[in-house]
Amino acid sequence: MTPTLTRHVRLMGLTTLLVLLPLVLQGFGHHWVRVADTSLLYVMLALGLNVVVGYAGLLDLGYVAFYALGAYLFALLTSPHLTDHFAGIAALFPQGLRAPWWVTIPLAAAAAAILGMLLGAPTLRLRGDYLAVVTLGFGEIVRLLIVNMGHPINITHGAQGLGMIEPVRVLGVDFGKPFRVAGYEIATVTLYYYLFLFLVMITVLICHRLQDSRIGRAWMAIRDDETAARSMGINTRNLKLLAFGVGASFGGVTGAMFASFQGFVSPEAFSLNESVLIVAMVVFGGMGHIPGVVLGAVLLAALPEMLRYLVGPLQIITDGQLDAGVMRPLLVALAMIITMLWRSSGLWPAPDRYRQRR
Repeated sequence: MTPTLTRHVRLMGLTTLLVLLPLVLQGFGHHWVRVADTSLLYVMLALGLNVVVGYAGLLDLGYVAFYALGAYLFALLTSPHLTDHFAGIAALFPQGLRAPWWVTIPLAAAAAAILGMLLGAPTLRLRGDYLAVVTLGFGEIVRLLIVNMGHPINITHGAQGLGMIEPVRVLGVDFGKPFRVAGYEIATVTLYYYLFLFLVMITVLICHRLQDSRIGRAWMAIRDDETAARSMGINTRNLKLLAFGVGASFGGVTGAMFASFQGFVSPEAFSLNESVLIVAMVVFGGMGHIPGVVLGAVLLAALPEMLRYLVGPLQIITDGQLDAGVMRPLLVALAMIITMLWRSSGLWPAPDRYRQRR
């Protein structure tokens, strides 16, 4: 077979596998489908951060702020919180806001992109550790704002979070209820899997097109040598802002999907640990390489669940002396350390980087 035909056959095989995966996992319980759903959400987050870190070379430790913005924006527009606490909004929308997905998702992407560019504007002259510290502080500021915006005006309900978030409805299909096709029932977690898979495919396509575009090559030039890129006439200021905005928009969309999927959001879901985990996914898989980033996100999202079967026997051997809450993160950290010592460019680095290492 020709290389093109071989590539198409592999793509069709992978697509078939991904489509059938949740139907197989349902046989082992809905828990494993939820793990697959969560993995797809982290894939979208990692791909968005890869635009900032992998393409433009800007270390962003506050990426979770855009994730939180998308989640809370979706929650406010689809839950009864605003109409319950603000008489003016209740008068305008007596039946509740109940904004449709074609309003909430683009709005979450646009709001996150604007916030991303606002973050990028004062950090344009910062590099390396200084940029990391500033973005880390930005992420914590957003989380603390969410916590403190429950009083005196109750906008976010503070640390208690927002509940009663309505699920997505697409083409008359309510993702909060099982869907029946020819007598076969598709669970809600499976419906969300297909929705997330569709969004991941769109995200991969956009990232791939960006990577091969003039903008993507300019980002990589800035990443490799910003001074040389500026001397060649590249507008580093605008391109950095664009990288922050594009990456943040993916985080906003993912946050909206997370809120719809969980039906509840709270500040604890957007801590610094989440930002560090997303950065680790990008580095662990291979910065700047889309397949590597996807692999890193899936492994680090699903590995803690897989380690349940390892922690259990260890607890039995030690007569319950080992704390599962400590052992699982420890085993994940050890796996990452060993892997990074073995392949310092990531599990699946970009081909040019791999050749340089060899």
